[in-house]
Amino acid sequence: MNDALTWGRHYLMVEPNHFRVDYAINPFMHLDDQPDPIRAREQWLGLVAAIEAAGGTVEVLPQLPDAPDMVYAMNLGLALEETDGHGSRVVLSHMRYPQRRMETPEADTWFAGHGFARRGIGRDGVGAHFEAGDAFAWRGELVVGYGPRTEELALKHLATDLGVSVRGIRITHPGMYHMDIGFCPLDESRAMVCPAAYDEASAAALLALVPEPLVLTEEEGLAFCANSIVIGRTVLMPACSDRVRAQLEEWGFDVVVVEVGEFLKGGGAVRCMTNPLDVRLGRDLALTGSRVLLP
Repeated sequence: MNDALTWGRHYLMVEPNHFRVDYAINPFMHLDDQPDPIRAREQWLGLVAAIEAAGGTVEVLPQLPDAPDMVYAMNLGLALEETDGHGSRVVLSHMRYPQRRMETPEADTWFAGHGFARRGIGRDGVGAHFEAGDAFAWRGELVVGYGPRTEELALKHLATDLGVSVRGIRITHPGMYHMDIGFCPLDESRAMVCPAAYDEASAAALLALVPEPLVLTEEEGLAFCANSIVIGRTVLMPACSDRVRAQLEEWGFDVVVVEVGEFLKGGGAVRCMTNPLDVRLGRDLALTGSRVLLP
């Protein structure tokens, strides 16, 4: 059996006290299709319970009244846990859309209060945009999607600031606008990959990077199949086709489908709602010196 991911057991989530659809910044958001607040809270609590049942832990950040998308906590920042010689740090997101930028100061305050050194790539629309839902620590590199939300220039900043290798993957599909919709690491050699999310060269590069890919169809990608989290050998998913379930179970994973349909109305699911706090420099990201690799 392949080695399990070393991260993904400790998460930051945001309570959905003010979750609603006030604007449309992705193809799933419609002002005439509002989430039901009671059902949304039940689904959020169900996800927390599923994480804890799988052996994970959750930290909770209250939601700002004027930040309806703040429930998608993955995009608050890229957090790195303390390691020998390196204190805990976070690269705060610099949101592409101004509707979400008020989330960053609140995240800054939370991370500061929990001992994280904070770093920002840009601010208030000035500088390169970076959204943490585009970044994954995997196999010693930072795999970062760019295009719809994160800008290519941000890859250089990440590589330089963290001293790691950053592998850029160009996202082109309007419905899979973050890396966490078309890509999900499962263990140290397997990952779900939806090639339709990327341009031809990037899709080929990503598939070549994964020793054993579980290739998703465009339909499975748009159902947010890859917008999942992995806790040991348990995969918490918002949706799972029979084909994907069969492959995951053959590989020894337990599949748990968690209902988050109300949050899909805002264009996010399980991964979008959960920000891992236990990624480590030196363990999950090799300190190889800054470099950016593009297809």
